[in-house]
Amino acid sequence: MELAFERRGAGEPLILLHGIGHHWQAWLPVMDRLAASRDVIAVDLPGFGRSPGLPDGVPYTAETLADAVESFCALLGVREPHVAGNSLGGYLALELAARGTVKTATALSPAGFWARSELLYCQAVLRTMRAAARSLPPEQAAQVAESPAGRALTVGLLVAHPSRMTPTALLAATQALADATGFDETLESFTNVMPPAPPKTPVTIAWGEHDRLLLRRQAVRAAKWSGQRVKLLLGCGHVPMSDDPALVARVLLEGSGG
Repeated sequence: MELAFERRGAGEPLILLHGIGHHWQAWLPVMDRLAASRDVIAVDLPGFGRSPGLPDGVPYTAETLADAVESFCALLGVREPHVAGNSLGGYLALELAARGTVKTATALSPAGFWARSELLYCQAVLRTMRAAARSLPPEQAAQVAESPAGRALTVGLLVAHPSRMTPTALLAATQALADATGFDETLESFTNVMPPAPPKTPVTIAWGEHDRLLLRRQAVRAAKWSGQRVKLLLGCGHVPMSDDPALVARVLLEGSGG
């Protein structure tokens, strides 16, 4: 499947997968650090960013999105890449590791390790954020992005340090959330998401210390699933790339072979 993407650097291929409602630009804070030693390919998932939606009749599920990533890699001629993802993208990375089609997988606060109440909370927060993004006129959205208080209100549940996001990045992310054609169906499919099958390739899981969307206690379940300790991203929220780019890049490089 053809997907929108950004490609930088040279070395072993590393596919980057964003969370629900986001776009490949979520990885901009870490891309150049990674590109110094990896062939970095940041992807817009189907129905998000600039990528087309899934074909008619194909439902939005974790499995079909993972299928689309596999198809995309085949189209590029990329075999057994490293893969890293955040939130929904983290779940997809672990799903690909369970299939054994990637060399390594690194997941940052991956979806799927929630209790029922935590899932409902996550869905409610994301629906509210989507509604807010779609209701804001462009002029008002720009004013919110320029205001420290506005940035905190808009993304305070997703990042620990809203002030580290530029107004341009926040505006682009808000627009991506508002425009994502795959959002509603993907979010609804979360109800049926459970931890993937055991991984067939090495995995690394890391969790933001201040994750306010997928609460940190979910890391305990992820650790039981993976059979290894979950790395704690100190000072980071649910989307840690803008909170501490150096730390996130280091975890991704270590997870993909050092």
